[in-house]
Amino acid sequence: MVNLLKPGKGADLGLSGVIEGLDVGAETFGQTLINIIPVNIIEAMATGDMLSIIFFAILFGFFTTRVKASYRKPIEKTFNAIFEVMMQLTMFVIKFTPLGIFGIVSGIVSEHSDNLLPVFNSMGVYMLAVIGALLIHSVITLPLIVRFIGRANPVKHFRCMSVPLLTAFSTSSSNATLPLTLKAVEHNSGVSNETTGFVLPLGATINMDGTALYECVAALFIAQAYGIELSLLQQGIVVLTALLASIGAAGIPMAGLVIITIILTAVGLPLEGVGLILAVDRILDMFRTTVNVWSDSCGAVIIARSEGETLNV
Repeated sequence: MVNLLKPGKGADLGLSGVIEGLDVGAETFGQTLINIIPVNIIEAMATGDMLSIIFFAILFGFFTTRVKASYRKPIEKTFNAIFEVMMQLTMFVIKFTPLGIFGIVSGIVSEHSDNLLPVFNSMGVYMLAVIGALLIHSVITLPLIVRFIGRANPVKHFRCMSVPLLTAFSTSSSNATLPLTLKAVEHNSGVSNETTGFVLPLGATINMDGTALYECVAALFIAQAYGIELSLLQQGIVVLTALLASIGAAGIPMAGLVIITIILTAVGLPLEGVGLILAVDRILDMFRTTVNVWSDSCGAVIIARSEGETLNV
């Protein structure tokens, strides 16, 4: 969708900075994959090499589960404590977001006060690209997977999920919607408590496909606004980074803003580009959270069918 509509192309949004070159531009795909493996994790953290950090975090988390409980539990408590502190810090910073958005948007509006139409037109096409891609994923891709892999009726399942989906749209929070999702999938769609209790909480944490899709569109839009044409390889790196980064996205409103900074850093795009999408992020957050919750519920139905359960859909 973003390659078809090109929402950022030709948009004069005050981004006149010169980009020396993308981090993924001068290397082959194989070399890029090799570079994901950190030579020195401390150096990777110090330099903000996000792909290497994510790769190390996945390995560290996996092997944490392989050690004795006496070693594992202190690590889990430590990282959970760090996570809670960072979430409090993040939410504190997010409270100032409206002021930041007001300043950025005011600057752009003042610079283009004589001709605001191109600014609004560009942001409108960007929103159309995001919403259109989310609709394709939620209305075509996921129902087809439910129908042919899960052997269930996606229309009936959608009706069973109407309350959680409306809640997700209004709250923009997967975690806040989780109790309703658990109830709807278990009592309406007929998935067992054993499956819902495992799949849905896990999905609310790591199955952020709506968020990952949004991050890809946002990163490509920012690149286009800077006048940078990303090759298929570079777009592939964006997709891979968005996929990995979305696994760690918190199920709270505006968590995608944190993830987009990771993606921009990974591909070498300026973080200032985030200012372009802040003005409409809240609206798009409602759509992508709804897709996240819908995807989690579809995953629960598919897993239940694979376990031989008899469903209501």
